Amino acid sequence: MEAFLFDLDGVLTNTSRYHFLAWKQLCSRLKLKFDEQDNHMLLGVSRMRSLEIILELNGCASNFDEKQKEQLADQKNNIYLSMIKNITPNDLLPGIPEFLSQAKSRNIKLAVASASKNAGFVLERLQIRDHFDYIADAAKITHPKPHPEIFLCCSRALGIEPLYCIGFEDAQAGIEAIHAAGMFSVGIGVSVTTVAPDLALDSTSQLSYNLLSESYSKWLKKGVKAL
Repeated sequence: MEAFLFDLDGVLTNTSRYHFLAWKQLCSRLKLKFDEQDNHMLLGVSRMRSLEIILELNGCASNFDEKQKEQLADQKNNIYLSMIKNITPNDLLPGIPEFLSQAKSRNIKLAVASASKNAGFVLERLQIRDHFDYIADAAKITHPKPHPEIFLCCSRALGIEPLYCIGFEDAQAGIEAIHAAGMFSVGIGVSVTTVAPDLALDSTSQLSYNLLSESYSKWLKKGVKAL
């Protein structure tokens, strides 16, 4: 294994609650229904697609043209940014600082494969941006997860074949994207509805380089035998 590719929300930090509250505030302004159950449908989904899902759930997608949708998405983002501007390294999930250090000490390349256009800002606030060799530009990704584009983009940018990359995700769509990219997947608290992660963990506190190395080696040998 030569590269670790991380989703952001739910893997490095947990800003998903702020995303929910921002969408909730926007929906309140628009007098639209939106609750925790609806929010599950937005995990790992881009901002514009999230807005479209909300409008579809409320049966009013046709009431807004593309320019209006872009304005609404911008409003949501501004609400979100105002909420997360005070996050600090204390908001990193358990075990993440240690795990990143373990990876760097072993010359593992690190990348962020997040659909969030605010990934750079969040990483700066968490004071870990310098840990990463590459941060995917979500604005340039044309196919959202479960399409593998963002993970393949990261592997190409790092110059490492997908077979030697490991993806970390907390959402089912992300696990599907990692598998579609031909990579080993690590799921953090994933509610499995289709394909299961190659290594399933309940929490980031369980992340361990040795555990990961052992699981990846078994997966790699199994794949070679299948060929």
